[in-house]
Order: sequence, then C-alpha cells, then structure tokens
Amino acid sequence: MSQYVLTAILLLVSPAAMAQDHAHHEHGEVAIERPKILLDKSVKIVEYQLKRLDNARLLLVETATDDPKYLPVFNAILLRSGLSRQNREEALNGIVTINKTDAATELLAALESLDGSDKDQQRVGRQLSQILLTEPQNVLADRIEDLKKAMSAENEVLRATGFAGLIVAGQADAAWTQAQQEESSKLAWLSAVTLVPSPATRNALRDNVVSLLNDTEPKNVRIAAVQTLPSMTGNEADSFQRLATFVDSSDFRTPAVRSLLKLPNEARDAATSQQLVDVLVKHAEATPAAQRTSNEFVDAMQLADELLRKLPEAESKSYRERLRAVTVRVVRLHTVEEEMRYDKPFFAVEAGRSVQVVLENDDLMPHNLVITRTGKLKDVALAGADLGTTPGLDGKLYVPESEDVLFSTSMVNSGQREVLTFTAPTEPGEYPYVCTFPRHWMRMYGVMVVVPDLDVWQRNPTTPADPLGNNRSFVKSWQLTDFDKDKLDDGLRGRSSEIGAKLFKEATCLGCHKMKGEGGAVGPDLTDVLKRWKGDKHGILREILEPSYKIDPKYAVKVVVDIDGITTSGIVTAEDSKSISILVNPEVPEPKVIQKSDIDEIIPSNVSMMPKALLDKFSQDEIMEILSYILGE
Repeated sequence: MSQYVLTAILLLVSPAAMAQDHAHHEHGEVAIERPKILLDKSVKIVEYQLKRLDNARLLLVETATDDPKYLPVFNAILLRSGLSRQNREEALNGIVTINKTDAATELLAALESLDGSDKDQQRVGRQLSQILLTEPQNVLADRIEDLKKAMSAENEVLRATGFAGLIVAGQADAAWTQAQQEESSKLAWLSAVTLVPSPATRNALRDNVVSLLNDTEPKNVRIAAVQTLPSMTGNEADSFQRLATFVDSSDFRTPAVRSLLKLPNEARDAATSQQLVDVLVKHAEATPAAQRTSNEFVDAMQLADELLRKLPEAESKSYRERLRAVTVRVVRLHTVEEEMRYDKPFFAVEAGRSVQVVLENDDLMPHNLVITRTGKLKDVALAGADLGTTPGLDGKLYVPESEDVLFSTSMVNSGQREVLTFTAPTEPGEYPYVCTFPRHWMRMYGVMVVVPDLDVWQRNPTTPADPLGNNRSFVKSWQLTDFDKDKLDDGLRGRSSEIGAKLFKEATCLGCHKMKGEGGAVGPDLTDVLKRWKGDKHGILREILEPSYKIDPKYAVKVVVDIDGITTSGIVTAEDSKSISILVNPEVPEPKVIQKSDIDEIIPSNVSMMPKALLDKFSQDEIMEILSYILGE
C-alpha cells in the first residue's frame, strides 16, 4: 500500500459521510445497504446478528442515544478488532450517554470483558487502554477504587492499565506499594510504566524501576526492568552504565543489548563502552558458527559495532580484526511503523569488505532495500515501479534489471526479515538505498557510506548529503494538541499561497495529489477538499497529523499470515468461504488470491497505511502555510 492511496481514502471520506448519515455507501463498485438488525430482540439475539456483519456493515447499523436497545451496537463497535480509534470513541460516547455514566467507568468494564488470551482482543485492549489513560487526571482520580480493583485482575492488559491509571491519577505511590505484593504485580507495574502517556510522569518512576534491577528480585522482574528502563529520559548515561552490567550474563544479555541499543550515542561513556566491547567480542568468539545468524547474535554485534567508535584507534582496530575472524560486519535496518521510512538515514561500511544488511519490516506495508549507484536513486525507483507485477532482477518485484542496481532484497512482508550479504564497493563514496515499492522512494531512502577505514570514520562520522537534496532536519513530532482549535482561523490568516504551494511540493504531497491543476493523478484532487469536509478545518488537520484516527473499514488493511508464516498485507477486495483476495499494490488492479485452507491467521488492522510524521520536519508556521494552501484560503 502506498502513501497516496491512503491519503486519497482519508481525504475523500468526510465525517458527514460516516455510517450514521447514510443508508448505504460504495464499497469498491458494490453498494452496501444498511443492514436490517432486529434491535428489539433479546441482547443475545442482537449480538448474534451483529457478529455476522463485517466491519463496514457494522458501522452502518442504525444507532441513537435515546434508547438502550442501541447498546449492543455500540458495544460491538467498541470491542470489534480492526476499527479505528474514532469509531471506538464515538461508540464509547454513545454508551456513556445511554448509561448516564462516564468514559472511565465504561472503558474499565470493556477491558474486563475482553479475553486476555485472544490476540485480537489484546490489540483492542491496548487501544482502549490508550483512550482511558488520556482521560483528565481528575476523571481518573474519581475512579481510584475501580483502578485498584483492576490491578488484581487476571487479564494482563486490564491489570497493567489499572496500575497506569492509578499513576496518571496522581496515585503513583499507592500503585508502587501495591506492586510490591508479589512478582506478578511487579511485572504488571513495569508494563504500566510504558503505558503512561506523559514522559514527565513516566520519568518520575525511574528510581522504582532501577530498584527492580537488584539481584534480589526474581529473574523475570529484572528482565522486565531492563526492558523498561530505556523508556525513561533525562538520565540515559546512568541507564547505560546500569544496563551494561547485565550483558555478561546469558540470562540477561539479549534484553540488555536491545535496551542499550535504544540509548543515544552521547549516553555511552568510553570506559563502559570498552568493557562492553570486550564482553561482546569474547561472546562472538565463543558463539558456534550456526548461531551467528540469529537475531540475538546480530543485535549483540550491532551494539559492539556502534561502541567501537568510543575506543582509541589501536584498540578499535584490534577488536574489529577479532570480529572479522568470526563474523562479517552486520548492519540492521528496521522499517518504522506507519512512517514509511527506515530507522537509519545512513550507515557506513568499509570499502571492499564483506557486510550483511538485515532488513526487518516492522510496518504493515511490504518494503524492500535496493542499493544504487551514486545519483541513481530516483531512476532506479521509477524503473522498479514501471515493472508493475512483472518480476525484475533475479525475479524480484519492483527491482529493475539495471547496472545502476548494486544490491537488493526481495519485497519483505510485514513481520518478516531478509539478510542481504555482499562485498562493499571498492570505490569510497555515497551510495543511496531506497524502497522501490511504487511511490515509497519519495520518503523511504538513505545512504550507504563506503569509507577507506571504518574505524577512522566512526570516530568522526559525517552526515552524507541527502540523495534527493532534502536538507530539512527533524523539528518536532507534531500532535493535534499542539494546534489550538479555537485559534486555528487566526493562524490561517495572512498566509501566502505561493509559500504554501512551495511547501506542499516540498512535503511530497504534490507527487500524489493534484492541486489547482498541478500534481499527481492517483490521489484525489485536493482543490475542493474543504467543501467535501463541509468546512471542518480542524478535522482535515487531524487527518494529516493522525492518519490512523479514522479509517473507513472498506479500505482497512488486513494482514494475512499463511501456514508457512508468510504475511500478505493489503485491502480485501473479495472474500468467501474458500478464498480471500487482497489488493497488495493499488497501482496493479490484480489482487492476490489466497486459499482459506492455506491461512493460519487473518489480522484486521486499525492502523492507516498513510504514513504519519509527514510534517515532522516542518515548523508549526510552515504547517499552517500548507494547511492554508490545501484549504484554498
């Protein structure tokens, strides 16, 4: 799924076009009539009728807040997997109105009703927990007894939510006291820490987390504390030293290494780094060859490689030579969920040396990694897109047979990884890497820097030039709350259409959408978007900043896992008792057909495939210029 498709989806569907206002809507080429549900029957009969509906039809069921007969409908929407946060919040409001209660009471009841052993219901539970924990402190403070009761629940999500709710309500000491009762309570409390939405509130719990690292605590508690510590900011240098002590233990090595990798480079002091490198190199030398491709080993070697830059040149070279004797240099790249980018904008390799690049896809979309010659990123990406579903180089989708392609992976599905092993070019320079899935290249790229001496470069690394000439740096992870709704009109006054048009293009919007006669033709023409949204400027801004807040179910992505563990993600175009058809690439209108007998699991997603963080490299003033231009003001 590509950026422009979901942008098209989200901007074409206005709040006024939601299910409550229409008796039917279009689902591809087929009109979906509003289901006729007998709401005057018993609750069990109504629930049975609702269970037979897919998500798109469920949202079309008649609702109102003046009669308890609508409660089963609202409850079904609140608890159904694969629906967006907006759907759940609207259903929650309906339940609160009918029951004359409050959101916190109903959310706790909903969490208690979930089956904690069911994966889909666990996903729903986490989303309900997020909604609950954004309630004002005073609202949660009124539900202290209910939160305390939740802390003793068997359902792990509810239990952690109870602890987190008590913390957010200003009762952190009481939550900590309760956590001391038993091992399971400590584990639930540690899970709760990562749920707390406020960084400041979370950081205030750091001393308690540190106390659970003590060797008098059970192993599972210590492991959970090791995993939780990186979520605390402000004292990363101390966290680095504490976590380093766990790496020499086989029981704690992997969680400690993964937590250490999350800490910034500036938190890593030279002395501790040298101790860690020594431990990790000895670990590499003692690891059997057959185990040197495991995720755990790759993570350890990535940490060792990053820490070598902290050592003096002679020692760094000595340790690197020892590593080369037992393993090749490993670079791990992750895709960033929902953001259509790699987690590293660049990495360095030594000219003429063997290297393994591990691409791990943590996103719902399929991605690949193609390393190109200098200056050829866009040419290779466009040539790959032109292939459509025709296999390219070595049978790989979207990888053209071109001398400009140096190395490439296949398309890597959600939750999968691929290891790309090659010998780095002998000529030092900056070699772009890119995802060649159609239209991803505009955001999803980086640079492989080939250097004569890796140790020398790592002690004084230099940021390579952006292959597409984008010199912007990160500004802020913008949230809707950063924009005052009541002052939005004031912020839009006096804007320049010329500046807005320039920024609109710079943000890559123009590559997907037509605006005032210019731009891409696949996404919708945004010239009259304000009219389609019936003047809701704040709603349009929310769709840009929070693309997963509202997703029309008929376009919701599903992830299908087959019996061989291969995942396929896309929009379901057809489904019957024997097969399911999924549109993987909207530019190629032929869906992939998967037999039901070959499917292990179908996972509905409540995450939009439109990337978030599109405007995180723009200032608030620039965002207002872009919004003004889109609105035609």
